[in-house]
Amino acid sequence: MIKSIIFYTIVFFLLFLVSNTLHQFYIESKAIQLPFSLQKVYTFHLGFSLLVCLNIALLSNVDKFTEQLGFVYLVTIFLKLILFSVIFYKSIFTEESLSTIARISLFVPSIIFLLTEAIFIAKILNKKQ
Repeated sequence: MIKSIIFYTIVFFLLFLVSNTLHQFYIESKAIQLPFSLQKVYTFHLGFSLLVCLNIALLSNVDKFTEQLGFVYLVTIFLKLILFSVIFYKSIFTEESLSTIARISLFVPSIIFLLTEAIFIAKILNKKQ
């Protein structure tokens, strides 16, 4: 259990470092101004995805929750969407119109972390069946 928690933590932090660095480098090389902090977007996804994976891994060891883990994960995805919208409300909704590159810059970290999170959750769920 401890080994998998350490593995998830290392993978998510490496993913954060690599993807954030490459994304920042691209944005700076094109001299693009984003109306939000890309660092904060990546940090949000890092924290929430890591928290979700660690909680699902811990809950998978509790017999009471093993059959409900899929539903718990669906609820956490919904909460992630709501929390992201609340935290980045000003950047997303109050801007008259986000440029295409700004929209993509919001979308890319979401997809990167969501896919990684889904792979880990699928492994946890398959291990319990």
